[in-house]
Amino acid sequence: MTNLSAYIFLILSIILGITSNGLLKSTNGFTNLSPTIFCIISIVACIFCLSKAMNVIPVGFSYATYGGLTITAVTLFGIFKYNQVPNFYGVIGIFFIIIGVILLNTLGKTT
Repeated sequence: MTNLSAYIFLILSIILGITSNGLLKSTNGFTNLSPTIFCIISIVACIFCLSKAMNVIPVGFSYATYGGLTITAVTLFGIFKYNQVPNFYGVIGIFFIIIGVILLNTLGKTT
């Protein structure tokens, strides 16, 4: 597997993670069948893509990128879909997550 295909799998895992986490509220505690099925399928596909990306990209880099970008995007999803605006400290926390992902991917080294 090439670096390009690993990063494509990582991007797919982020998109699927955002999808599955964004659908959790609409499952209504896993009582609504359609969103529940779609949520389960998307999280399984997400973990599959993330595991494929980890074959090439180091575990720390791939999981930190996945986690940070998914958290940020789901927060934005909550703002636009459910009008759940974080307070000042939440915004600062999201900012630090984004900075951490950028630093890890640009300056981080593995041995």
